[in-house]
Amino acid sequence: MLFTCIAIVIATSCVAASLKRILLASTSTTIEPGVIFGVLRRDPAAWPEIRAEIEKDPHAEWERAWIEALGARAEVRTALTNEQLSELDYRAQHWARVPRVCASIASSSGFLLASLAMRAGLASDDVDVGGAVASALNAATIGLAGAAFCVAAHLRARVVVRDRLAGIDRLVERLDGECSEARTS
Repeated sequence: MLFTCIAIVIATSCVAASLKRILLASTSTTIEPGVIFGVLRRDPAAWPEIRAEIEKDPHAEWERAWIEALGARAEVRTALTNEQLSELDYRAQHWARVPRVCASIASSSGFLLASLAMRAGLASDDVDVGGAVASALNAATIGLAGAAFCVAAHLRARVVVRDRLAGIDRLVERLDGECSEARTS
């Protein structure tokens, strides 16, 4: 029973860390770039209203800095925009390795605890093979379940980051072109 409880604590910790990774990946930006891109594709004149809403949002720190970079003089706009894109990449990739590491920790600890449960069960004075096997299977199963969740979290976070960064790239290209045209007019 002790080894099963330890496996539960370790697997739960790994799952919690993997959930935090999904949270960090999905909140790397306040805006949903695909939605904004779609709105701008249907109504290019909606940008001032969208920009005003973003600037009112207290959580949209990166977005405000990015909008400021887009409005900069042409000589520095590319550099400032790239700086903001680098910042976004850092925010999106923050804790990127954690779910993979947690999957390894959960599975390895599950197998280690299973072997310790077997050893403890078979080394006791009153050998209970069935109890030792059950305890070992419980620890291994919990470890593998934690690892499977961590792998799923890693894959989900990777998709979220890929979609978010691709959406931002499309949005930057569209708005940078409009800002360049507005500055030269």
